[in-house]
Amino acid sequence: MVQTKRVLVTGGAGFLGSYLCGQLLDQGHDVLCVDNFFTGSRSNVFHLLDNKRFELLRHDVSNPLYIEVDEIYNLACPASPIHYQFDPVQTTKTSVMGMINMLGLAKRLKAKVLQASTSEIYGDPEIHPQPESYRGAVSTTGPRACYDEGKRCAETLCFDYHRQHKVRIKVVRIFNTYGPRMHPGDGRVVSNFIVQALKGKDLTIHGSGEQSRSFCYRDDLVRGLMAMMATGDDFTGPVNIGNPNEFTIRQLANLVIELTGSSSKIIEQPRPVDDPTQRCPDITLARQKLGWEPTVQLREGLQSTIAYFEDLLSTGADSNNAGGVGR
Repeated sequence: MVQTKRVLVTGGAGFLGSYLCGQLLDQGHDVLCVDNFFTGSRSNVFHLLDNKRFELLRHDVSNPLYIEVDEIYNLACPASPIHYQFDPVQTTKTSVMGMINMLGLAKRLKAKVLQASTSEIYGDPEIHPQPESYRGAVSTTGPRACYDEGKRCAETLCFDYHRQHKVRIKVVRIFNTYGPRMHPGDGRVVSNFIVQALKGKDLTIHGSGEQSRSFCYRDDLVRGLMAMMATGDDFTGPVNIGNPNEFTIRQLANLVIELTGSSSKIIEQPRPVDDPTQRCPDITLARQKLGWEPTVQLREGLQSTIAYFEDLLSTGADSNNAGGVGR
């Protein structure tokens, strides 16, 4: 029998956070969802509002939060380049000040805190696939640095609070994730391609499209987060959570065209600054420590995600009022 806990999920109205809230409720926990709704959406948690064990609070984690909880999942931060580059200073504040506030809360409450870090801390990697021991190749001055360096600093804070104050930390490095409730205008490659294909527009790839990524389905990713939180205090991470099956961006585009039955063509555009050439997780540690690996492969996950976007677009929803990014 699972012991009922009061769990805080920051960024809980995002596409990952909202699904995590639902899974925690299904396990019998009380859930406090905190979001400032910059990229998250109330529509993502609307179906949870009648649950007496669910609370929704509008709050920005860059400001202190005074509550009582047993566990903290810190997912608060815009995760797509379009959104985190919109206000890069605030992005850094969210990662750094938000982390300080969540760690301070965990210290006071003796709560366990999980930081949703990112594969972006590896930058444009020189090692492939990327193990947790790799220290990365990250620009401190480029347009992506607000997110990359903010997340790297957040990891540093986690381990300093752990060493200095004995805070119970869990650090997870999330690789490319997709699934229902993604924001149709978040600028990420999966949502971009699906929306373009469903609208009969050309699919735009950066460069030749030979740069590679791995794509983890939302359900698998959240299962990994929960498995990490359930580990003992002797395992802090960081641990990679992602799907190690690697695809080029052009392969992804062709698969989306096939699954949507679209007549869209593929056109090339210049690559953004600091766009990684390769990104793929080494999940050996996750297999060993969490007993976790992904079970949903790309074709299956895309079919579910396409169905979500078909329904979203059929209602006339647009990028300003639908879906949520969150993380």
